[in-house]
Amino acid sequence: MLRTLIVDDEPLAIERMQVLCAELDQLQVVGTAHDGASALRLAEKLKPDLLLLDMTMPGVDGLGVARQLGKGPEAPAIIFVTAHEDFAVDAFDLDAIDYVLKPVAAERLARAIDRAVARRDRVPGETSEWQTEFWVPHRSELLRLEAEQVERIDAERDYVRLHVGERSYLLLQTIAGLEERLDPERFIRIHRSTILRRDCIRGLRHEGLGVWCVELANGEALRIGRTYLRKVKAMTGR
Repeated sequence: MLRTLIVDDEPLAIERMQVLCAELDQLQVVGTAHDGASALRLAEKLKPDLLLLDMTMPGVDGLGVARQLGKGPEAPAIIFVTAHEDFAVDAFDLDAIDYVLKPVAAERLARAIDRAVARRDRVPGETSEWQTEFWVPHRSELLRLEAEQVERIDAERDYVRLHVGERSYLLLQTIAGLEERLDPERFIRIHRSTILRRDCIRGLRHEGLGVWCVELANGEALRIGRTYLRKVKAMTGR
């Protein structure tokens, strides 16, 4: 079981979270705190495995708590639970497990806890230098996408659009910055505005006059930019 500390400056929010946690066999609530300073003191004494951590609190806020705890040798996992969407990027920069928006649904919390358990059970040293997931705004929550789910990435000014099946999601990120964090064994940039997952490519087609296109598994054809043509051809061994 994950020894869990609940941190929120609203007593009713703590009470609701205790009720939700009581329904999850993976959790053992070992304490509650009403502000960041108390959370840090209790974390030092109780050594929790997990914090369910509010973002906005008087004094030390949730980000401050996570930063302080992250300096320790046995830092607990963090799941932020907040009514505010604006801090998601900062949260995941701190390697948070999840970012759950209030009001918290039982199913949503259960998914977050499953991720915390999976993180705990990960084989030591089993990490990747490449980005393995994206957190994208979708309706009233942040949706987690595995990088391997993304078939195509298109640049839209300061954003990128991630295509997953018939759906797509906007993410505030430049395509150049994202390209540097994607595994080149799985993804390839074919144009200044397009990155493709390699296994979605069915073949290459020469259109004449030095123009080449990528044929996708769904039958769509995308033009290859001249700057990227050599790299794309190298994928075929040519």
